[in-house]
Amino acid sequence: MGKTKELKYYNVQKVNTIKQLLEMAVEQAGDKIAFKYKEGKDKVKDVTYKEFQEDTFELGTALNSINMADKHVAVIGDNSYKYVTVYLTVLKSKGVIVPIDKELPVYDIINVLNDSDSEVLFYAKKYEKDIEEIASKTPNVKYFIGFETEKSEGNKLSYNEFKAEGKKLYEGGDKTYTEMVPDHNSLKMLVYTSGTTGMAKGVMLSEHNLISIVYYGLRVSTVYDRCLSVLPWHHTYEAVAGILVSLHHHSTICINDSLKAVLKNLQLYKPDYIYLVPAFVELFYKKIWSNAKESHKDKALKAMMVISNGLRKVGIDLRIKFFKSIHDAFGGNLRKIVTGGAAVRPELGDFFDTIGIDLINGYGITECSPLVSVNMDYCNDCSTVGFPLECVEIKLEDVTPEGDGEICVKGDIVMLGYYKQPEKTAEVLQDGWFITGDYGKINDKGQLMITGRKKNLIVLDNGKNVFPEEIENYIMRIPYVQEVVVSGVKDKSGSEIALCAEVFLNEDKLKELNIQDKEQELKKDISKECEVLPVYKRIGKIVIRDKEFEKTTTNKIKR
Repeated sequence: MGKTKELKYYNVQKVNTIKQLLEMAVEQAGDKIAFKYKEGKDKVKDVTYKEFQEDTFELGTALNSINMADKHVAVIGDNSYKYVTVYLTVLKSKGVIVPIDKELPVYDIINVLNDSDSEVLFYAKKYEKDIEEIASKTPNVKYFIGFETEKSEGNKLSYNEFKAEGKKLYEGGDKTYTEMVPDHNSLKMLVYTSGTTGMAKGVMLSEHNLISIVYYGLRVSTVYDRCLSVLPWHHTYEAVAGILVSLHHHSTICINDSLKAVLKNLQLYKPDYIYLVPAFVELFYKKIWSNAKESHKDKALKAMMVISNGLRKVGIDLRIKFFKSIHDAFGGNLRKIVTGGAAVRPELGDFFDTIGIDLINGYGITECSPLVSVNMDYCNDCSTVGFPLECVEIKLEDVTPEGDGEICVKGDIVMLGYYKQPEKTAEVLQDGWFITGDYGKINDKGQLMITGRKKNLIVLDNGKNVFPEEIENYIMRIPYVQEVVVSGVKDKSGSEIALCAEVFLNEDKLKELNIQDKEQELKKDISKECEVLPVYKRIGKIVIRDKEFEKTTTNKIKR
């Protein structure tokens, strides 16, 4: 499938490099606030676009002074202003940025540093206690630069002192870094996918890959004036689709300091858009209904939703007024939630649309920089993951009788390959087509619909194909279900003959709903939610877990 010509796209100014992207932002909005972040307990620090560019010049000049501006530079830590300065500094250099998952144990951090050929590591305070061990096992890393290290000693440098040296050199006339011209088709970002020790693969992305996401992504779905950046920056979803897109749009990026503080920071910064994973959206949704029920306003909320939708059909939009209390809980200005990384239930899209917040669902994968398709603002359907970007071709392989096929992607967003793993690269990159491992279909409007992961597919003994993700979405509608995994039940010969739902329940919700016999209630509710499905997709066995499922570092359930 090529691009769909009938669609309306936003006009977006095209840039060819990340350096040009930031230069244009400074030229057009230099005095606008680029970043807001907490400094101490109560103070909020503002950094303009002009100031941010100067900070990257100083840090880049410092890197160049130790001959590291064209090397692989790793960074690890929570989202912070210093982190994003490192990120943009390296992206604009001849070097390669290697963002490391902050949830990895020390031995995996060491593995990534060694495999990535990193020669510099920038790190947050929490890793200070591990630096000696890391340094002793990473002979290729020449410099360790601590964000909070007070004094430089040997090759263990203080970020502040290091940057101050760069400032002196830059102000003294050293323009080597600022005049660098990197090859935008060569390796620029090296991102390691989630995996157990020895299994994680380094995804190689070029500057052209990243710029393509920014330009074509904004053509499909715009952003606004201020965002709250919540998701970790070692994932491409927030680092590229969030940070780089926002910088190109000249938005103000408010840095969230912890996941526990999200609701407080929504109040503090009052953003008009935010990037989230579906689990967060689900949490917000259930919290809204839980609060409404607690205050005995759930019936009124349902009635108001019906009235509001009726008024909208005749051109009257009173959503901000009708649902003011909900909007106030999100800071009062939130207009758009962009979500991706997993399936989102369509009823969540309907709900947020009804209360006046656009829930824009997209699809991507790290190997595609990471955006393949996204819903358009004027044509939004959360049962789909939207329209492929203009620079993307999609084809479906090995299509099942039900019409689902393996999604293959070709275009400017597809990675260069896996770092130092040509065999693994050859398995997934064939004639320019990236084989995603995801199954889906394309509807009559040209929107992509994700069915599930190929590796999760259940083939029943009657020959029917079942994607567990579809059934899990139905079960997740039950308010007291916190997590669920659907799998096949095998007979003695190994054939999958039925479906099992393994469920972790929210005990607080069970008490709130006064559910005494949870086994019987769950069986009844699962049967009710799944009654619209064909018989072969219904649950035959239910297991209630006593603890949450084990998760990957991206908070996805390990199956």
